[in-house]
Amino acid sequence: DNPRRTVVSRFRVSPKDPYRADPQNEVILLEIEQPYSNHNGGCVAFGPDGNLYIAAGDGGSGGDPQNFAQNITSLLGKIIRIDVDNPQSPLNYGIPSDNPFIDSLNVNIRKEIYAWGMRNTWRFSFDSNTGWLWAADVGQDAWEEVDIIQNGKNYGWRCYEGNHTYNTSGCNSIYEYPIWEYSHSLGASITGGYVYHGPSVPELNGKYICGDYV
Repeated sequence: DNPRRTVVSRFRVSPKDPYRADPQNEVILLEIEQPYSNHNGGCVAFGPDGNLYIAAGDGGSGGDPQNFAQNITSLLGKIIRIDVDNPQSPLNYGIPSDNPFIDSLNVNIRKEIYAWGMRNTWRFSFDSNTGWLWAADVGQDAWEEVDIIQNGKNYGWRCYEGNHTYNTSGCNSIYEYPIWEYSHSLGASITGGYVYHGPSVPELNGKYICGDYV
């Protein structure tokens, strides 16, 4: 709080304990101002390409009232991708050369964006066989969705909740729809999961296994 924000930081391992981070070595990579107290964070993970992927919620309240998820000058409602190994001054990170807006001359467009139109991707994971990025995006009032995240795609929120229109005011883009959705008759807050590849339960091999919080 004061100001409310999400902080992504890097820490070094303590020289005295290899299982502990040294709080004195914090380097703040990225800060995102948060307008409300919900939808403030999600998953952080390194991808097969070595870049850091960050799921940022739409900033909260209900229905994304300021339409942050569709606004590419904001990092809210996005999947962010940064290169932590090759910082580009004055940033403490680099922008991967194939991020979708890397060549934009508009200085207000956030070059860290990898994909947008997300509501609150609480968890995502990379398929260990294909490298695909599977994301569970929490719905509003009626539909939960599973997406395969691709570079430069718009996943529709707040224009769409799953495959269904939600608030189409000002919506005129091309959207990538979920590969699967379910209604709130089954659950109400998808958590995310993993694609299973293993010998123990062969009938689940290649299946996406996820949970729901409600």
